[in-house]
Amino acid sequence: MSVRLEKNGAIARIIIDRPDARNSINLAMWETFPSLIADAVSDPAIRVLELRGAEGSGIFSAGADIKEMLAHKDDMSWLSANQAEINRVQHELARADIPTIAFVDGDCIGGGCGLALACDIRVATQRARFGITPGKLGLVYPLHDVKLLTDLVGPGQAKRMLFTAGLIDADEAYRIGMVEIIAEDTSKLIEQMLANSTHSAIENKRFVRRVLEGQGDDDDHSLRVFHAAFTRDDFAEGSSAFVEKRQPRFH
Repeated sequence: MSVRLEKNGAIARIIIDRPDARNSINLAMWETFPSLIADAVSDPAIRVLELRGAEGSGIFSAGADIKEMLAHKDDMSWLSANQAEINRVQHELARADIPTIAFVDGDCIGGGCGLALACDIRVATQRARFGITPGKLGLVYPLHDVKLLTDLVGPGQAKRMLFTAGLIDADEAYRIGMVEIIAEDTSKLIEQMLANSTHSAIENKRFVRRVLEGQGDDDDHSLRVFHAAFTRDDFAEGSSAFVEKRQPRFH
């Protein structure tokens, strides 16, 4: 399988494993992603979803499978179906209920970069390189992915990456806000996340999404979510732990 889901306790990982093609993603793989995301999100034991290249592959993803696209360049129904699947994956990953992390080791290019952009947090090793390269092929990056990029780095840096189609290293990606953490693994970040309330993470993620989609003030729904948190077991445990000066134990 070129893309698969692995679970370990509270952590699920979607693994891109096609090293012979630099982890490029073909239509069959795009079609597989949504079921893997749904499997992780629907599992009550899973609290964090990580996306990464296979161990030892030395690459996150070279993006969409250009050879496959060229083979179908005159088949508009295939091209439309392929783009629809790419858009579906990016949309569902960006809106997955649980926190998501992209762990980028090696190149993260084009559609692979879109996957990383759709995650909540990006952790990159010093070996990581990022590039959005449709300009080299005379193609256009999907609008949803352009929004994800612009939300992260701002319009100026987004245009620079799109217009030049060049690669930037991990330090540059961190400087412009494309990467949140430079590290050799995600263990510390995940440990910190799992120490806190999953309910808080889920609802705060939804609030951030609302802000990114243009909402700037509370409405009836956001106020209900805010007030309901005080009645939940997580608040009882968190407040008790605070008073007792111990670590909370959230379920």
